[in-house]
Order: sequence, then structure tokens, then C-alpha cells
Amino acid sequence: MKNPIKIVIAGPRGRMGREAVKLVDHTAEFQLVGVVDRKQDDQVLSEIASLVRDSVHIYTNMEECFQKENPDVLIDLTTPETGYIHTKTALTYGVRPVVGTTGFTKEQLEELKGLAEEKEIGCIIAPNFAIGAILMMKFSQQAAKYFANVEIIEMHHDQKLDAPSGTAVKTAEMIAENRRKQSQGHPDEKEIIQGARGADYDGMHIHSVRLPGLVAHQQVLFGSEGQTLTIRHDSYNRASFMSGVKLSVETVMSLSTLVYGLEHILE
Repeated sequence: MKNPIKIVIAGPRGRMGREAVKLVDHTAEFQLVGVVDRKQDDQVLSEIASLVRDSVHIYTNMEECFQKENPDVLIDLTTPETGYIHTKTALTYGVRPVVGTTGFTKEQLEELKGLAEEKEIGCIIAPNFAIGAILMMKFSQQAAKYFANVEIIEMHHDQKLDAPSGTAVKTAEMIAENRRKQSQGHPDEKEIIQGARGADYDGMHIHSVRLPGLVAHQQVLFGSEGQTLTIRHDSYNRASFMSGVKLSVETVMSLSTLVYGLEHILE
């Protein structure tokens, strides 16, 4: 039997982080060797929450964690600012990042890609880890060949920091590859209240909804003469993202560059 993949998780107390801890702890080919958190330094994860079966140390310093635990993979589920620093640190130490944090700039992605290729190790950054959401994005990209008019409505919980969501932006980018750039709506259209038509990406409009009770939802609406097409995905809990996290951890071990978006590793 081959050695398990040694994993460190950043953000273990968050809602996504707790699910990732359970995933790693209950996957035979994975081994949780440490977690990085902004507090609880030098404690054991099982002392503060009944999340794991074995003793897993908590670190506030990621470099110390990497030096002591020598992991293969970092799963980062924090914030855009922290996630960027963590990803860069991981690559510097030869640790393969799997990142579920959105909000990276194009410049940051290029920098991280260059570092991954310099180290010849993989890195996966995914705006969304739900397999169904990736299929929704791919189906929307295909539909854009036939429907030029499209709007995106993304709906998330009210604690989400970025708007539009990384999934919505990625969806718009993928659609733009198959859709001619054009403005939508009446040419003399005016917003009575600024922002009423949402964000504009290549003439497509993206609308962000933030409400308690939501988790992660998106619908892509296409329209043409006499018909509409709606492609929708709903995540009702954060366990829905774990199949994509597992696939990413397994795949990142064989990569030697940065991959942005789970759609690139799905068959």
C-alpha cells in the first residue's frame, strides 16, 4: 500500500474547513498532519473540537507547520488576502496548494503559476469545488454558442465577502470564449437606481444576492426570440464541495503547474 498523502488544512474552524477536516480524517489515502489557524497555537485539534480521531497539532505560523510536518498538500479555505499569502508560502516550501478561496487577481494568478512551474509542482485554485457547479459552468459555455443574450444571478449567504462570486466571474469568462461581445438590453436603457442592472462583463450582466439562509446558488439565464434557457445549480450544504476537494488533492500530486478552475481536471 502506498503512503498516504500528508495534508495540512488552513482555516479548520470555518464551515468549509470543518467539512475538509472530516473529509481528510475519513479518507484512508489521506493523512491530516496539521492545521493552521489564527489562534489556538500549540494545541491539539481534538482538544477544542471532536473533529478528528488522532492528535493533530494547531499552528498559527504556516512556515513552522511546514518545517515540522513536511506535508504534501495544503488545503486552504480562508480569505483572498490570507489565501494568496498561504499559497505563495506553500509553493516556496514545495507544498502543493489546493485553494478554495476566490478573489485572486490575474496578476496574482500569473505570479503563483510562475512559482509553481519554477518548483515543478502542482497548484489548484477553484472558485467552486461542487462538481454540479462545474457542470453548470461547462453547460453554460456550450449554450453560449447558440444564445448570445445571457444574464447570471448568483446567490450566497450574507457573510460572503466578495461580489460577484468567483463562480459567477469564472462562468462569465467561460461564456465569453464562445459568445461574441455585445451589449444587452435597449440601447437607450437607463438605470434609475445605480447598479440596478448589475455588474457588466463583456455586455453580460451579473447580479449578486446576499441573504441569510442561502449557501451557494447560481442560475444562468439565456434568452432568444420566443424562448429562454435556464441552467441552475444549488449547494444546500458545504458537504457538496468535498467531492471536488478530494479530486483536487488526488490530482494536484501529478501536476507541475497551476490550474485555475475544476473544469480543467474533469474528464
